[in-house]
Amino acid sequence: MQAHASDNPQSDNTRRPDFTLPRIVGRFQKSDRARSIWQLVDSLLPYFILLVGTYFALKISFWLAVPPAILAAGFLIRIFIIFHDCGHGSFFKSKRANRFWGRITGVLTFTPFYSWTKNHKIHHATSGNLDKRGIGDVTTMTVDEYLSASRSERLKYRIYRNPFVMFLLGPLQILLIQNRIKLMTSDRRDIISVMGTNLAIAAIVVTAWLTVGIEYFLIVQFPVIFVGLIFGIWLFYVQHQFEGVYWARGENWDFVEASLAGSSFYRLPKVLQFFSGSIGFHHIHHLNERVPNYKLEICHHALEQKREVPTVGFWRSLKALNYRLWDEENCEMISFGKLKQYRHRRLPEQVQG
Repeated sequence: MQAHASDNPQSDNTRRPDFTLPRIVGRFQKSDRARSIWQLVDSLLPYFILLVGTYFALKISFWLAVPPAILAAGFLIRIFIIFHDCGHGSFFKSKRANRFWGRITGVLTFTPFYSWTKNHKIHHATSGNLDKRGIGDVTTMTVDEYLSASRSERLKYRIYRNPFVMFLLGPLQILLIQNRIKLMTSDRRDIISVMGTNLAIAAIVVTAWLTVGIEYFLIVQFPVIFVGLIFGIWLFYVQHQFEGVYWARGENWDFVEASLAGSSFYRLPKVLQFFSGSIGFHHIHHLNERVPNYKLEICHHALEQKREVPTVGFWRSLKALNYRLWDEENCEMISFGKLKQYRHRRLPEQVQG
């Protein structure tokens, strides 16, 4: 496998940063007000209709309520992409409009707008940088870090990287803890963002309690947001954990390379591309966060003649579930099962321990 962070980065012309690429992508960063408004309509309106439909279907049969609930979860992902674009200031030209709709869609997705956006911008600035991990990303240890860690640290990491924990317990942690509580911060706006979102959600819950009843609200809303979070986490995971992904340290790290080789082009069927707001064109999004989601595909086609990017199809993406550690020596993601090949790296005292 080709190393992305070689000692002589200029030795491989295919890995030499091409500064014309950001300029090409920059042509697509202007938002289209009409398209943005229409996306609000074709996302929010079906979402609310499906929630109501799920409620009435539930009164007849549980199984009759499953299809509209799943579709509602799909539209919730699409609403989250609008929220995400508002955070990047790419959905509308107006900062005020982005903040307004970002807060509205943040309440609908149970996510504090300012707090989430702040961490997500750090992720964009540090993605693929081994020296700046830990904020807004999927925690990834290197092989050497894992082998030199204590038994308790290795156990914690194994638990965290377990698919059951990441994709089933992870959504609960995000929904009930991460997005609800803000501790140990001096950022007043951060606290206001979290508490303001919590109060808005509380108002929705009270309103539902007084109208349809708390039981029906929870039975309808919780599965929808839970399923939406599962697929949302999966999309984020597979777009940064795949075969051939880019990681580098310090002066070897390059923003353009990290964007185009550290973020995948997740090729999805058109219907899934619609529900995911084209976020599968993740390499474009990382190269220029100001490109609105509805222009990512056309931007990708303009760029594909200039640069080949990592393409991940659905079946290939399932392999990402096995990737757990980054091997700096061979520049590849590996599974825990492959660790036995690396025991020679451990110090004598570690082997005895």
